[in-house]
Amino acid sequence: MIIRFVKLEILPQYITDFKNLTSGEKKDIITFPGCSHLEILQDVSNPSVFFTVSHWFSEDDLNHYRNCDFFQGNWKKVKQWFAAKPEAWSLFKAVE
Repeated sequence: MIIRFVKLEILPQYITDFKNLTSGEKKDIITFPGCSHLEILQDVSNPSVFFTVSHWFSEDDLNHYRNCDFFQGNWKKVKQWFAAKPEAWSLFKAVE
């Protein structure tokens, strides 16, 4: 199981657009083969900062999603709304 955290800082004028886009596409992402969980979180003290947390059965599943047309189209659209370079981490549980 791979747990993927992605930190995104969105320009303030695009926060509503980002929320609308991600809420509409969440179902498509969670049903992508290999994805078992997806959350989109917003920072309490800085509303421009979001985190996505997704669970993937394998790194291959995650990479397949990252290379698919759906993701590429979504990323191209959201990329123009970034206030800072995104940060991402792929993790696994070290201790059960």
